[in-house]
Amino acid sequence: MNTKQIEYAIEVSHTLNFRRASENLFISQPALTYQIQALEEEIGFELFIRTGKGVVLTPAGDQFCKSIVRIDNALKNAIEDGRRFNSKYKESLTIAVPLRSAIYFLPQIMKDFATEFPTISVQVHYIYGNERIDALLRGEIDLVFGLQRELCHLSNIKLHHLFNSHIYLITNKGDPLAKLNKIKPTDLKGRTLMVGGGSPYELRIAQQLVIDTVHVHTINSRDHMTTLTNVAADLGICLSPGFCNDHLGEFEWTPFDIEESIECVFASKKDDHRKSLIRLIEITQNYYHMAAIQL
Repeated sequence: MNTKQIEYAIEVSHTLNFRRASENLFISQPALTYQIQALEEEIGFELFIRTGKGVVLTPAGDQFCKSIVRIDNALKNAIEDGRRFNSKYKESLTIAVPLRSAIYFLPQIMKDFATEFPTISVQVHYIYGNERIDALLRGEIDLVFGLQRELCHLSNIKLHHLFNSHIYLITNKGDPLAKLNKIKPTDLKGRTLMVGGGSPYELRIAQQLVIDTVHVHTINSRDHMTTLTNVAADLGICLSPGFCNDHLGEFEWTPFDIEESIECVFASKKDDHRKSLIRLIEITQNYYHMAAIQL
C-alpha cells in the first residue's frame, strides 16, 4: 500500500463515485480503478461495491477508510512539521500541558528562549491525564507540566519547582459571591458545588471542607471544561486551582480561605542534561519567581 492508494481510497469513499473521484484526483478513471483493485488485493477484502448509481462501501471498507483518514492526516502533519523544522530548526523541545492556562507565561517564555536558541523549536502539546507522563517516559515529550504530589513517586524523573497554585472560587460575574474579597466555607451555604472531575488532592480537601462545614448541594462534573460550562449556565459554582484560570475575564475568580496550595512543577527525565532544556526550565522558573500575580 502506498500513499497514492490511500489518497485514492479516501476520495472514492467521500464521493462514492469513481468518475467524480477520478476528476477530483486529476487521473483517468481506469487508472483509479486499477489502483483500488490493487489495494483490495493487497489487503485481502473489498472496499467498494459498484451499483447502478455509483459505489457503496462494504462494512470492512467503511472501517478501513475511516482508519486511513487518520493515517493520512497524521502523515500530512508529519511531512509539514518536517518541512518547517528542516527550513529553520536543528532541534526541538516539546512541552506537554493539560490546558492552555497551565503555564501562564508560556508565550513570553517561548519568545525569550527563541532569542537565546533561535535554531531550537519549542512545541507545545496539550495532553490531559497520565498520557503526558507516558509520553515523557517513552521519550516523545521533553517536559511535562504537572503537580508535585502526583509526580514525586516516579523513578527516573526529575522535578523542577515552578510555583504554588492557590484555590479559588469560580462564579459568574453577577453572582453575589463575586463581590467578596475572600470566600469562606460558610459563604457557600445552600449553594450547588461542582466536585469531582479528577480534582487533585489539595482541591478535594477544600471541597470536603465546604461539605463538612455547611450544607451544600453537590454535582459531579467530569472535567474542568464541563464544570465551567455548568457555572456559565448558573447550574452551580466550583473551587479550582489558580493555574486553570485563563484570565479572559469570563468568570470571577475569588480567593478561597484555605492554607492548602498546589505545588506545580516541570518534570523531565533524570538523564536529560541538554543545555537548551535546562535553560528553558530556568527561564520558566525566573518568570514565576518575579511574578507579581498570585496563581
